[in-house]
Amino acid sequence: MSHSSPRTGLSKSALRVFLQDIREALGGSERDFTQIPIGKAILLLSIPMVLEMVMESVFALVDIFFVSRLGAEAVATVGITESLMTIIYAIGIGLSVGTTALVARRIGEKRPEEAAVSAVQAIFAGIVISLVFSAIGVFYARDLLRLMGASEETVEKGYMYPAIMLGGNGIIMLLFIINAVFRSSGDAAISMRVLFVANLINIILDPLLIFGMGPFPELGVKGAAVATNIGRGTAVIYQLYLLGKGNYRVKVRVEHLVIRISEVTRII
Repeated sequence: MSHSSPRTGLSKSALRVFLQDIREALGGSERDFTQIPIGKAILLLSIPMVLEMVMESVFALVDIFFVSRLGAEAVATVGITESLMTIIYAIGIGLSVGTTALVARRIGEKRPEEAAVSAVQAIFAGIVISLVFSAIGVFYARDLLRLMGASEETVEKGYMYPAIMLGGNGIIMLLFIINAVFRSSGDAAISMRVLFVANLINIILDPLLIFGMGPFPELGVKGAAVATNIGRGTAVIYQLYLLGKGNYRVKVRVEHLVIRISEVTRII
């Protein structure tokens, strides 16, 4: 007859609890994170955040996978544009940090109405900043590719890809910012699920728009940019819907749609 040692029983119990925590993190937790052990709170918040960042990187990987069928110039266009987009990602992450600080503070103070106002200021800041980069991307796409060392053939064949990607950079800004609103209020799993939907749309639309399958036009490399923006744009629309209509810790209503320049500058 064999007997399991207390240590084995304890490890099995700990593993069971750990798996339950993972399941809760993926499914979304309605807990007040100030009322649970900090280790558990970090786990519940960090798992969706890690998966969120992984899924953000999937967009470029999917684009390159399908675009590689078009030739070296198309792949070079996507790679160069992704290098340019790191500036957008850096700014988006910076804005999300400021958003997290303000919204989390309001939630911690039990002031959800002020948290909603702070969320609006962050969204406004992201829109204003993105307009500058949109203008640069739309009007100077060729020059940016040349600046990054692209050949003239690559520039002429692929300039629409950076024009569309940079032109729609506001979508990325809003994705980062609104995800930060949900994360900082303890609803981190929403961000992960939203990006999952966005990636799924991108994976479906990429081959359809790049190669012109079925009723879809054959757009080539710019089809990848259109598909990515549609996927991310759909995610942003869903995020905004959840902010306005969802039953979450931060809920934006009409009365919250005011601009406080001092708070906007603090976020920036």
